[in-house]
Amino acid sequence: MIVDKPALLRVGAALLASVLIIAGLSLIKRGPAAAADFPCQVSSSAEKISIDVSSGETGSEIALELFDKGVTKSQESFFRIAVADQRSSSIAPGIHLIDIEICAKDALTQLLDNKRIAGLINVKEGAWVSEIKVAFTEAGYSQKEIDRAFAQATIPQPFSRVEGLLFPAQYSFAKGTPIERAIVEMISRGEQEVMRAGFADKTSRFTEQELLIIASIIQAEGTDDNFGQVSRVIYNRLKIGMPLQMDSTVHYVQSQRGDIFLSTKSTLLKSPFNTYRNAGLPPGPIGNPGRNAMLAAVTPTPGDWLYFITVAPGDTRFTQSFDEFNEWKLIYKANLRAGKFEDK
Repeated sequence: MIVDKPALLRVGAALLASVLIIAGLSLIKRGPAAAADFPCQVSSSAEKISIDVSSGETGSEIALELFDKGVTKSQESFFRIAVADQRSSSIAPGIHLIDIEICAKDALTQLLDNKRIAGLINVKEGAWVSEIKVAFTEAGYSQKEIDRAFAQATIPQPFSRVEGLLFPAQYSFAKGTPIERAIVEMISRGEQEVMRAGFADKTSRFTEQELLIIASIIQAEGTDDNFGQVSRVIYNRLKIGMPLQMDSTVHYVQSQRGDIFLSTKSTLLKSPFNTYRNAGLPPGPIGNPGRNAMLAAVTPTPGDWLYFITVAPGDTRFTQSFDEFNEWKLIYKANLRAGKFEDK
């Protein structure tokens, strides 16, 4: 008898696949209830445990740590909850203070509660170093140690300032973490992000430091939907030697937020950061840009624009014509008088 081995192999594989599918369906059917779990109620213990969630950590890794530290009754209980609940992908990296001996569902709820993150330093897109220092004071560090740590921070070459390198994100540091170590970690993350954005591309006409400055202006002047256009205006003005005349650079010197209108007096402010008085880029970043602003700094949207103005909240217009810009400026002033920019 001639045996068709390939056919037998195919039949065997099919049978094995069938067994695996049936077993998988059975497992899904049993659901989370099949895994050992504590009752969903207030924890009987006042004790809390630190759960360290790293960036990019998988659900199974978090589940294992929860089980090992006595939070959940089994690794499987949390893993199945995490797979079934899309919110689990939003668990922020950091040290989470979680109750012990709780059900997997409550464990997920607590991991999603940012108030349970120890030593949380939240850096918003465009935040200034001065504002980030305030976040450190709120996390329990003294003003003296904050000022000393920032003044002594090592800045990676070719950058020259801490400003711009503190990438916007939620950072969490365990209690007792020296502020020097926290700043090193934040700067390291910022350095990784600027390299990831392509700032080291040797074909760029701008240096890495200049691209970071451009990104910080883009962040301050634009929004996610027009970052590329703002970037192009900056490129076009620099190319023809036209002053940037960006309000955000003056606001940075004045430490003012929320002021949309810039007075003529403010444009005369003596500062190397005043792009009304000085041609070219300011000497350093005017804030800490996020990823989208960084990407826009290296990939400006094609266009011939030299001017842009926000005539009303949500209505920013770009043009190459100075006459058209002046027409829009009249609309902007009318809307400003009408109060359309208030509380925006």
